[in-house]
Amino acid sequence: MQEYDVALKLLLKRSAPLTLRALPGTAVAKWLDVELPRVRKVQNLRLDLLGRTVDGHLIHIELQSANDPAMPFRMMEYCVGVRRLFGQFPRQILLYVGEGPMHMEGALRGPGLSFEYDLIDIRTLNGERLLESEQVGDNVIAILAQVRDDKEAVHRIVERIAGLAIAERETALAQLMILAGLRHLAPTVEQETRDMPIDLDIRDHEVLGPMIIKAELKAQQKGRQDGLQAGELTVLRRLIEKRFGALPGWASEKLGAMQAPELEDLSERVLDAASVDELLR
Repeated sequence: MQEYDVALKLLLKRSAPLTLRALPGTAVAKWLDVELPRVRKVQNLRLDLLGRTVDGHLIHIELQSANDPAMPFRMMEYCVGVRRLFGQFPRQILLYVGEGPMHMEGALRGPGLSFEYDLIDIRTLNGERLLESEQVGDNVIAILAQVRDDKEAVHRIVERIAGLAIAERETALAQLMILAGLRHLAPTVEQETRDMPIDLDIRDHEVLGPMIIKAELKAQQKGRQDGLQAGELTVLRRLIEKRFGALPGWASEKLGAMQAPELEDLSERVLDAASVDELLR
């Protein structure tokens, strides 16, 4: 799943100008939502972020949470596709947001071939500077960057979010929860929201809420095996009830009798099911 992908793209597009200036070194005037045309048997390629800068150049930012040895080939395909569509090559940045050390190549070399792009680990960005930004998007992204104290950073971000208007607050908290999962800080975010005067459930967010719940379930699956089944059942029940309302008795009994692999399978299908009956019958 790529819940972080959606959250981070929304942040970079709408409310993180300081982060963007730290990446391409210029302001993006307009974001272009495009799917590159299919070439022969190659499937259509969709870029994470493609924008036009204030000086008329194209900037392509691709987000990656895992090391992929094939990344240089993908980036070159993106580059050629953009050139075909817009008549100019973009400046390309691969932004790594994963937990482990980054060890990908940022270039392809061969006889008569030289292709390269910028490869940036988000942890090299100055998170303390992002925390001081007036834009909440920069504040939220700081959780992935280099900060002195993770828990203190979460406290400062949640404190800033608490002062936003209700609609902005809900979205920012949902985005923070998703990104915090990349650094195993989701429990810290939850604790801070309980300690702050924030009267809302971020899981109710129309777009990001289901992603948060699924991300929580994935975190449960990666945790200790002891009590795994009970944890999966609790989160799965919450997700089902959010979609379909209170569970009927027969559904609760059926869920309670399921083993961990069965619950995991349901968690993958719950967002696509049309009803409780379709999911559990």
